[in-house]
Amino acid sequence: MDISLAGQTIETARRNLAAHLQGAAIETPELDARLMIGAVTRLDLTGLITKAEQRLTAFDAARLKDLARRRIGGEPVARLLGHKEFWGLDFQLSPATLVPRPDTETVVETALDILRADGDTARALHIADLGTGSGAILLALLHELPNATGIGTDISLAALETARANATQLGLADRATFVASNFAAAIATPCDLIVSNPPYIRTGDIQTLSTEVREHDPHRALDGGNDGLDAYRVILGQTANLLTPCGTLILEIGQHQSDDVIRLAHPAGFVPHGPPRADLGGVPRALAFRHLPR
Repeated sequence: MDISLAGQTIETARRNLAAHLQGAAIETPELDARLMIGAVTRLDLTGLITKAEQRLTAFDAARLKDLARRRIGGEPVARLLGHKEFWGLDFQLSPATLVPRPDTETVVETALDILRADGDTARALHIADLGTGSGAILLALLHELPNATGIGTDISLAALETARANATQLGLADRATFVASNFAAAIATPCDLIVSNPPYIRTGDIQTLSTEVREHDPHRALDGGNDGLDAYRVILGQTANLLTPCGTLILEIGQHQSDDVIRLAHPAGFVPHGPPRADLGGVPRALAFRHLPR
């Protein structure tokens, strides 16, 4: 299927592009078309409405056609645009980072609820985000906790560069540090809160993932080993002595992993702090732990 957009008005091009995407079985054709046209024309939603009769230049039409080709080929819209909203904040992406997903906001929600219940939101907390990627979890928490500081770790130097850029863009660079580390291996300072969205897909399941994930997310941010639990074993072993008294560890988990992660946590001295928190789809997505000193 081909599409010609040159000379069309922005509104006509948007409708034609959405129909083109729908015909290619893209799940959200209207939204994707609006985002792509907005990126090409540098117009927000209001601009797209007020300039609906403005005609696309040949250059913009060619760029839009290329984006459509890539989208139909399975490239996520966030990859096409180079950024993604998470927790109401805009995050730059790179090939070394996962696309932040709404499911992961469950980790942020869980952390904030626990801190509010403990009356700790105004304290000068120290937070660690293990495997930080784009920095989404850490920076969302720092945005909500004005007196907190944090450290994000990742084994990918390219991911750390992206996270630092996001911290600067969001005005949080003075409270966020990023270091190369295998999860918590390089952290020596006690932490009040440790969060992580580690790799948790079983190696054998990666090829069954959607094209958007399988072909465009970094595999080492997905691959959790043969049983999907390798990263949890490392993190639970590393963090047992890093939490302050009454500190909290919060882990994102995959579907059907809560019992296994809880089982792994017990020998390290961790006990669940409440039941698993479900995401908007009803899937248990975040597990909170407290550590019992021995």
